[in-house]
Amino acid sequence: MKHDKKKLLGLLAGSTLAVLAISAIAQDEGAAPAEAAAEAPAEAPAEGAPADAAEAPAAEEAAAPAPPVKPRPSELMPLAVKSMLLDVANTGEHLVAVGDRGHVLVSNGKGWAQVQVPVRSALTAVTFTDAKNGWAVGHDAVILNTKDGGKTWALQNFQPQLEKPLLDVLFLDASRGFAVGAYGLFLQTSDGGQNWAEVDSPIRADELHFNSIARLNNGNLLIAGEQGTLDLSTDGGATWTKLTSPYESSLFGSVAVGEKGAAIFGLRGNVYVSSDPGAGSWTKVDTGTVASMFGGAALPGGGVAMVGLNGTVLLINDQGGNVRSLRTDAGTPLSGAIVASDTSLLAVGESGVQRVKLQ
Repeated sequence: MKHDKKKLLGLLAGSTLAVLAISAIAQDEGAAPAEAAAEAPAEAPAEGAPADAAEAPAAEEAAAPAPPVKPRPSELMPLAVKSMLLDVANTGEHLVAVGDRGHVLVSNGKGWAQVQVPVRSALTAVTFTDAKNGWAVGHDAVILNTKDGGKTWALQNFQPQLEKPLLDVLFLDASRGFAVGAYGLFLQTSDGGQNWAEVDSPIRADELHFNSIARLNNGNLLIAGEQGTLDLSTDGGATWTKLTSPYESSLFGSVAVGEKGAAIFGLRGNVYVSSDPGAGSWTKVDTGTVASMFGGAALPGGGVAMVGLNGTVLLINDQGGNVRSLRTDAGTPLSGAIVASDTSLLAVGESGVQRVKLQ
């Protein structure tokens, strides 16, 4: 097990995927990241130095707050389409992918062009409510908004001092949206992102990582995260209920299945399906792999596709009883996917954009 954990961190080192996995790995080792840091011994003062002298620099630093960090615009890179990309969306007119160093790429289906954005923070997720209005989130609690289909982007939120990345974003319409992230970070807006406020809910009490937020086909909202976190809202996000999870380690996302069901996925190839998450009944899917799954998409005609480590792609029917496994040519970690057509899947990850034939 320890070998697998080290391999996982090695493959994801320096990427946002590591943020998703690290808390669960620490939990499996028996200590949370904060607890591990607390066990580290404090550095002793120099020999012969008085105690108050050793404490003086810290006091001076506390008295002088650090100047605010200003965002720097992203750089246009010739090989951005092959760099680390973490999510991709279809606006209905264009494809938009986001990733490391503030990379945002737009495609008309034939080629990809990078556009500049106001930050260099890693962007972890992107969503659109229509062909024009979209949002992207990422490290430094960044939230970006576009009103022209991804050609230009405006900064709505930037809080590097929080040291909490946002990991997913969901909008119910052009006005109301949610952004979730590490250590219980949970923001909401009712005016298209002009103003963002923290969600006041008991589900944040344990400060666990919220890795994803999705809308099911009946309108219910489902959050998946660290330590098997599953939280459900049946009233559009006004209130949230913590669900009993079928899995105790990290879940990285969910995909709507059927009328009101969901498929959830996480570490070591763990996938579960339910026709009604609120009822608490889940069926484990025999995926035949221990590759962790980081992204998913609903397939035309039913079923889901999931992507993860080693370029693994799983095609699962909506009952979870039939699984077909594929692998990309690059064989590198994948973090997100969308259906490009009835016969192909567009996946993004460590090696940029990759197309996977489904038939």
